Amino acid sequence: MADTKRQVFYSFHYKPDSWRVSQVRNIGTIEGNKPAPDNDWETVTKSGDDAIKKWIEDQMKYRSCTVILIGKETANRKWINHEIVESWKAGMGVVAIHIYGLKDHEGYITNQGNNPFDYISYGDSGKKLSSIAKCYNPAGTNSQERYDWIARNMSAMVEEAVKIRNNN
Repeated sequence: MADTKRQVFYSFHYKPDSWRVSQVRNIGTIEGNKPAPDNDWETVTKSGDDAIKKWIEDQMKYRSCTVILIGKETANRKWINHEIVESWKAGMGVVAIHIYGLKDHEGYITNQGNNPFDYISYGDSGKKLSSIAKCYNPAGTNSQERYDWIARNMSAMVEEAVKIRNNN
């Protein structure tokens, strides 16, 4: 485990998962990029693909790991895939954590989404990134227990992701 907080980039499906994501960001065990306010994100997305790529690139600077927070519809989205691929190419660790079991702003949980690493190949082998990158499904029978599991394990998951990337 690192003595200092890692700086990470959070990747997630903005609209449906931002409330759950904010819970994870507030854990405070690692330092993450600041979320784009709704108006800023809408401006970026309306500016076209090049603007989105530039925004993502700027947000990833000086980060050592990308944490993909998986909601029901996160896997295989264009920009999620882009963020994973660019993170891997930049030598960053990548780790995915299911957040479907955390309550949203209305107190609801949702269905589990797919592992986003199943949609990404790495290297010349054509193997799926899911064969080496970890995807975690937090233990617990309710939202609080799953949140507590993430809080207890976040730093270790990030450190392991960085180690996996350094070895591959």
